[in-house]
Amino acid sequence: MNAVVIDTNVVLDLFVFDDPACVAWHAALREGRATWLASEAMRDELQRVLDYPHIAHRLGAAGATAVLEAFDRHARRVEPAPKATFTCRDPDDQRFIDLAVAHNALLLSKDAQVLALARRLARIGVRVGPPSVLSELAA
Repeated sequence: MNAVVIDTNVVLDLFVFDDPACVAWHAALREGRATWLASEAMRDELQRVLDYPHIAHRLGAAGATAVLEAFDRHARRVEPAPKATFTCRDPDDQRFIDLAVAHNALLLSKDAQVLALARRLARIGVRVGPPSVLSELAA
């Protein structure tokens, strides 16, 4: 079973936008073939982002509740990780990197600042990439 950390934009792709690039990961989460690791701060960030007007209008009748329920159903809550050796230029993304490093987990992200660290993180065994590139690992 793959441990995976999923950044907020990919969570939106999974549970709001139904991005075809996320189909394999959505199935892996549903079927228990991937363990999604997340902290309470990650859920808080998701909740905040779901209130953005351009996101809120895409949520339909269930609103943010359905997305947060999906988070609660699929994510295994863990404590925040200590600061990793590598620092992301975007401090909001650092928590995802820290958690992936601490748990030697895959990191699903499309964020340019996170992807810029992919080679360095690979040297310590942490694979980073967008869901489409890492979809073979969802099997």
